[in-house]
Amino acid sequence: MKEIATMLVFIGTYTGDGSKGIHVCRFNLATGELEAPRLVAETKNPTFLAIPPSQRFLYAVSEVGDFEGKPTGGVSAYAIEPATGALTLLNQQESRGRGPCHVSVEPSGKYVLVANYGGGTVAMLPVQEDGRLGEATCAIQHEGSSANPQRQEGPHAHSITPDPGDRFAYACDLGLDKVMIYKLDLAQGRLVPNEPPFAQAKPGAGARHFDFHPNGKYAYLLNELNATLTEFAYDAATGALTELQTVPTLPEDFHAFNLCADVHIHPNGRFVYASNRGHNSLVVYAIDEPTGKLTFVERVSSGGEIPRNFAIAPTGKFLLAANQDTGNIVVFRIDEETGKLIPTGNEVNVSQPVCLKMIPAG
Repeated sequence: MKEIATMLVFIGTYTGDGSKGIHVCRFNLATGELEAPRLVAETKNPTFLAIPPSQRFLYAVSEVGDFEGKPTGGVSAYAIEPATGALTLLNQQESRGRGPCHVSVEPSGKYVLVANYGGGTVAMLPVQEDGRLGEATCAIQHEGSSANPQRQEGPHAHSITPDPGDRFAYACDLGLDKVMIYKLDLAQGRLVPNEPPFAQAKPGAGARHFDFHPNGKYAYLLNELNATLTEFAYDAATGALTELQTVPTLPEDFHAFNLCADVHIHPNGRFVYASNRGHNSLVVYAIDEPTGKLTFVERVSSGGEIPRNFAIAPTGKFLLAANQDTGNIVVFRIDEETGKLIPTGNEVNVSQPVCLKMIPAG
């Protein structure tokens, strides 16, 4: 089998201040070098991206409150040219809620899932044979509020993540301090409330992003507002989440502005990483696999301001961090024994980067 040497890194951005849409650049898996990004799709606020298992298509939200004259955001489907990363627009559909901020594809590749922050809704859109999106087959309105009157006056769906077994979807709602749990009905294209229907975060925590451990036993919730990371025991049979441990993402003596953004597990399952916007850092915890216990490793500067999302190369040797306010994507080498991040000095510039997704270059 041919060893992969180069990845295509797709970059979702906020537009209107230098960026015009989705960019792509090539990433060398041996050296950690990034080539200069180039624009491959002009579209408004394609902040979050998703690529299905086939790696033939790319789906992007349009994080807007008005789409084609309706009070909703949009989702765009693109075909990927595997050698260059060029994108061809296939079609667009309503996201069924204002301000979509997260999109994912469940493992079969048959449905796209979208979370609408402004509208407080989650939706499920079918994928056609040619990669185009059909109209949403299901949209669910979340209800309620929580402790923070400025940020939690109502529901704010912040992400929706399918489980590896393709049986459940987990929707983090910042406004409710809950991870809503849905059964995935792939035959009917429905999100069906599970029993238990949610996992509860602490009041004012601000549930944001979610990731699964590769061993199928644990799941990790990053809380935006109170700067914590919660580890759950994950029951793949029932979908239930049981809190095991909650740890801080910030040092004890830091009391200035901060909002957490993204969380990912290292491919080897030994480390979890999260980003702090304000403290402008990446925090690393070691995972003890038999017990799941989290042990602090380090915090390092993200190399810019307001680190949004980040991506770990499939080899596990590099982490790429997107700093939104300074418009730079910074490459770190990962020490696979300790989990520590070593700056490589490699970085590229693109206006307001938000989301990074990578696939092997064809």
